[in-house]
Amino acid sequence: MCGIVGYVGSKQAQHVVIEGLRRLEYRGYDSAGIALVHSVDGRGAIASDKKSGKLANLDKAITESPLPESTTGIGHTRWATHGAPNDTNAHPHLGRDSRLALVHNGIIENFAELRAELEAEGHTLLSETDTEVAAHLVERELTDGVDLTVAMQRACQRLQGAFTLVAVDARDPDRVVAARRNSPLVVGLGEGENFLGSDVAAFIEHTREAMELGQDQVVTITREGVEVTGFDGSPAQGTRYHVDWDLSSAEKDGHDWFMRKEIHEQPRAVADSLLGRRGTDGLLQLDEVRLSDDDLRDIDKIIIIACGTSFYAGMVAKYAIEHWCRIPCEVELASEFRYRDPILTQSTLVVAISQSGETADTLQAIRHARLQRSKVLAICNTNGSTIPRESDAVIYTHAGPEIGVASTKGFLTQLVACYLLALYLAQVKGTRFGDEINEVMDQLDEIPAKIQAVLDAEAGIYELAAKYVGTKSVLFLGRHAGYPVALEGALKLKELAYIHAEGFAAGELKHGPIALIEEDLPVLCVVPPRGRDQLHDKMISGIQEVRARGARTICLAEEGDTAIVPYADVLITLPKVPTLLQPLVATVPLQLFACELATQMGHDVDQPRNLAKSVTVE
Repeated sequence: MCGIVGYVGSKQAQHVVIEGLRRLEYRGYDSAGIALVHSVDGRGAIASDKKSGKLANLDKAITESPLPESTTGIGHTRWATHGAPNDTNAHPHLGRDSRLALVHNGIIENFAELRAELEAEGHTLLSETDTEVAAHLVERELTDGVDLTVAMQRACQRLQGAFTLVAVDARDPDRVVAARRNSPLVVGLGEGENFLGSDVAAFIEHTREAMELGQDQVVTITREGVEVTGFDGSPAQGTRYHVDWDLSSAEKDGHDWFMRKEIHEQPRAVADSLLGRRGTDGLLQLDEVRLSDDDLRDIDKIIIIACGTSFYAGMVAKYAIEHWCRIPCEVELASEFRYRDPILTQSTLVVAISQSGETADTLQAIRHARLQRSKVLAICNTNGSTIPRESDAVIYTHAGPEIGVASTKGFLTQLVACYLLALYLAQVKGTRFGDEINEVMDQLDEIPAKIQAVLDAEAGIYELAAKYVGTKSVLFLGRHAGYPVALEGALKLKELAYIHAEGFAAGELKHGPIALIEEDLPVLCVVPPRGRDQLHDKMISGIQEVRARGARTICLAEEGDTAIVPYADVLITLPKVPTLLQPLVATVPLQLFACELATQMGHDVDQPRNLAKSVTVE
């Protein structure tokens, strides 16, 4: 998730902005930049520099070629979405006449349409980003003679998607203007100075007085004060509050762990991963597809390769692909794939799932697939990483950086990408009608609110976790798409709490695992929605079997499922969703449970022992 800093006051803006960016480094980034407003021969001008890589690269550049003194500036650390992580695509971006500098978080869905409009007017855009489009739009409004606040209001009315924009105007050196829609932005309130930031860590060194902005609002900061309006120019109010966290807590948005913060970021991460997927013609579009529709129609087998949590996302993908596309699909551990001499042809699509895009096992597996002339599609969270670069197509998950080693929002956004792939293939192959695909997309659009509903009930999960401190073993059961959820729930508990945890397909109980059941053993059961009655009834039979042998059943079931009540020692209700989409809501309570149990046991949740975030050696 990108970092933003804005400042106007009496201090040297360069120092304030750079230090603010440094405090936002924990968010992860691949480039950094700064823009200052200064005076040249009595006229306002923009001085800017930006570099790919770490903030140290920008520091070095502005040390060797110092920027002019200024008391107004903006800065940015970028996590690439549109365009590779390089100097050209780094922020800030300038308008056509370099009168305006702008930084941006989020995704502008209709940027391609707006870019074409600007280019038709003679604008030359230098980068691959959606951000530069916004910079040209805002500056174009300035040329009509309005001030920066009105220009921002007008431009925002043209934009679709989720975004935070922050801009400065060379001709108005004492003003910074920002806007937000579905993307974080907070105001820091000082004496004779004011600040903007992606979160309060950006300015906590200078002030603990802050203002939260509402949806679709524009904020103007000057030395003298802060003004808030709607996109339509109507007066609006922010919500003031006092920050009583220290810097460490501020970085975590008040949470004790980055992992807990990232669990709570999942509604936004899922929404971001769905942005821009439907074109103006209503058809699905993916990030980078260097395969023709004819290539995809020729696919007669799909092999998904992944490791760890990503492997479980692939298992869910298998259910979706075979159901919606009617293409045979296999899911394999990337570490085993090339050693078994897999059967690959030109009609095989290999789907590689990797959060980092650098997973060594997965990388070697796709190289083996390419040698066999198979097509490769990557699902990845890191723009410009090796696996996407070496693939024929890419779906980026847009989760933003994930600091906690145990994946949470990375997993949910991988699930979204898997559903998108399945629907896209169904669209190309004609195995689903357009209205059927749009119905599923509409259901996916409702998921962020349903994840939030699960998070709103987290207190009950935490109370449950506290009761199981000291337990030696936990089992997880699931059927259909709930089976990978059970596996992921068990993995989270192993990673964080260091206790024995296993996930099983509930139908396999009588084939061995039931021997593990003993008095008071906690068994978490992912119950399929009632829409799949046969699955639902068989799951209840499995639950009865373990309960009859003394297990404590903790059942995750959709709201209104009264049939499960007699067999659940603890009932965790989930929002109603279709069976295939249930992993998006059913996984969240298991994440919360593992996080809280590990916390109660005194473990380091963000950095579990023996684990690394990205496995870059085989």
